[in-house]
Amino acid sequence: MRFNLLVALALLSTSLVGGIPPLMPYPQKVNLREGKFVLGEDFGIKIAGPYSPRVFLAKRRFLSRLAKRTGIFFSLEPQKTALILKYQKTIKLKPKMDESYRLEITPDGMTLEAKTDIGILRGIETLLQLLSSDSRSYFFPAVSIEDSPRFPWRGLLIDTVRHFMPVEVLKRNIDAMAAVKMNVLHLHLSDDQGFRLESKKFPLLHLLASDGNYYTQQQMRELIKYADLRGIRIVPEFDIPGHTTSWLVAYPELATLPGPYALERTYGTKDPVMDPTKKNVYKFLKKFFKEVTKLFPDQYIHIGGDEVNGVDWSQSERIKKFMEKHHMEDFSQLQAYFNQKVFKILKKLHKKPMGWDEILHETIPRDVIIQSWRGKEAVIKAVKQGFNVVVSAGYYIDLCHSAAYHYLNDPIPEGTELTEEEKSRILGGEATMWSELVDRDTVDSRIWPRTAAIAERLWSPSEVRNVRDMYLRLRVVSRQLEELGLTHIKNQGMLLRRIARYQDIKPLEIFLQAVEPIEGYERHDFKDYTVFSPLSRMVDASVPDPIPAVLFNFAVEDYLNGDENAGKFVVDRLNLWWKNHQALEKIAGNSPVLKEVLPLSSILSRLSYLSLQVIEKGNQDENVLKEAEKLIQETDQPCGELKLAIIESFKKILFARRGTE
Repeated sequence: MRFNLLVALALLSTSLVGGIPPLMPYPQKVNLREGKFVLGEDFGIKIAGPYSPRVFLAKRRFLSRLAKRTGIFFSLEPQKTALILKYQKTIKLKPKMDESYRLEITPDGMTLEAKTDIGILRGIETLLQLLSSDSRSYFFPAVSIEDSPRFPWRGLLIDTVRHFMPVEVLKRNIDAMAAVKMNVLHLHLSDDQGFRLESKKFPLLHLLASDGNYYTQQQMRELIKYADLRGIRIVPEFDIPGHTTSWLVAYPELATLPGPYALERTYGTKDPVMDPTKKNVYKFLKKFFKEVTKLFPDQYIHIGGDEVNGVDWSQSERIKKFMEKHHMEDFSQLQAYFNQKVFKILKKLHKKPMGWDEILHETIPRDVIIQSWRGKEAVIKAVKQGFNVVVSAGYYIDLCHSAAYHYLNDPIPEGTELTEEEKSRILGGEATMWSELVDRDTVDSRIWPRTAAIAERLWSPSEVRNVRDMYLRLRVVSRQLEELGLTHIKNQGMLLRRIARYQDIKPLEIFLQAVEPIEGYERHDFKDYTVFSPLSRMVDASVPDPIPAVLFNFAVEDYLNGDENAGKFVVDRLNLWWKNHQALEKIAGNSPVLKEVLPLSSILSRLSYLSLQVIEKGNQDENVLKEAEKLIQETDQPCGELKLAIIESFKKILFARRGTE
């Protein structure tokens, strides 16, 4: 698909070229027909299938969302059946459940058909995305869609520990997950910084190790029901034997060393670890898991198992003697011993375990799911040994990589030498939202809209991978997700008003359209972040992969290939950024926290001006290029933990005719 800026801008309110609105995830088969179904006040829905609370409530939510998008006052007693929801059975949520559906829209009516009530939920989301309009009416284009997911496990991990995420945060993200057909919410509930679930058997866990921020069991039951009604499973994670400082604060007798222990306020891999040689550890875990498995209906319990550094084990004489007695050569064997004990506990409770890469060991049962975060080789190793795998490598959304980076990261990379049976063991993937650098105000902006691109990678055919097309659709889907209560767009304004001391925030918004947070874990190199650190600076208000910058980068590419319309857009944006620095500098005079980004704003302004000089003169002045080279070198050092999201486009404009970058 050739990028066309006018089409991109028009996407906010109209259909894509060819008459199909921006669907995400894109369905397996789409056939556009002649005509359209026009919406009216008499729009009625008929349910044709066994009673399902999911479908009944989905029907109500659908009508409410449709009314809000159109302003139509739908009749309380419609005389016309315009949409038929037809399905055969209701099912319990589980991996590999049938989520397929078929949607037929004609000028006379619409039929959404599925084998299960879950399929109806997935189809309703596609139908909502199909809503279109012209100057006369709102309508659905005549179309035939057959759809089913490529992978059965399409998840999102939310870390509730480093920064606590209230129930309302989780609910709005569940709604967003449902909108893009994701089906697993993985809740990280314990770590060194806290324990986030009420335990009636061991109340000190939430009383002493949560700072007062935890979910009551009643809240969790309500959340599980809320998710179930939207076709989403909740898988809890209780990280053991490492990342367990919070457990040991409450119950130090579980620890390898005597302690005392206090909740960690900093981040990284910590030394405290449970003692695998103590019988009371397993008695404790048996009672604990008996309690939580009654609370969580899903068949899987995540035990973590990651980043056990062995420091405390190496200091214990008891551990050393135990390992010698059992002929254990290293700590991986000791952890495997611990895991086997835990797996037996879970098996008796009729639950299946899953854990991170580090639990992989030749001695563990093959019904354990490995969640792989350490790359392609780790995935291949696990599936070749007969394990099912959920891939998270390449989907760490907290690292602020681009949507394109995640989108092109396939759970089954092209050219991977796996048999069809081995490929079938790759169940799908999970986006992972670790919360060291987000709180309730900013977490949505780190999850969305990029996770919608991951959702498409996990649902749609592997050949659906056009990055430009993805970004055009993502721009629209981002706005649609806001309807569900997500704050990924609106909270930026709130943060900027706070930063600007309630002055005009437009210059800040213009600046943020061209910058993004630095990637990976680099932010920790610039500040000593703790659980109490403020997350209210410009870097926190910024978003990874800002779509205005993406559109600018595409436009530069097309301008250099001779597209005049793209060139006009490029010039307009450069003028905006060139003139913005002075206004931003003025606001910073009343807001000291803004001063850390002024050097980057100045560079943005100057590079914009120099780029305009090259474009307008049509040639390259060596003095201009020398200054540009110097400025570009300065951007190698992040400023306020931000970097220019358009730096490569500056290089292309400035040095294209020289033939170097």
